[in-house]
Amino acid sequence: MENPELIEQLANSFGRQCVVVIIDCKMRLRGTKEPSEPVFEVHTYGGRNNTGIDVIGWVLEVETLGAGEILLTSMDRDGTLIGFDLELTKIISESVNIPVIVSGGAGHPSTFLDVLRQGKADAALTASSFHYDMYPISIVKKYLSENGVEVRL
Repeated sequence: MENPELIEQLANSFGRQCVVVIIDCKMRLRGTKEPSEPVFEVHTYGGRNNTGIDVIGWVLEVETLGAGEILLTSMDRDGTLIGFDLELTKIISESVNIPVIVSGGAGHPSTFLDVLRQGKADAALTASSFHYDMYPISIVKKYLSENGVEVRL
């Protein structure tokens, strides 16, 4: 974000497949009338700095610069265990032609299935549900496999 040229330099030096751009974003409502339109903006420094940059424009730019993958975190959902932001994930996944890994909100194993199918994510990750042993990795993988998702067992 502060040095977007670095993405291009890394892609040229090491290949696109080695460049994963991490993007943290938060939703805000645009407009004063109901219903307000949600806008997702890029944040930096662990969410403390709102850049005011629309996440869709930024993912398109990093793809053009040479990113091989995007790791997208919904800071609104991070740590909540209520499920990934399916709307955000689908918008981003349909906007780019590179893999999107999603983070923020994982809970029950079904939340992984939802984000892979409905959100069209290429991969999903979690910390809380694994760290607190709520749903061990083996359970999530088994659930996904039983529901037709190819996983490494």
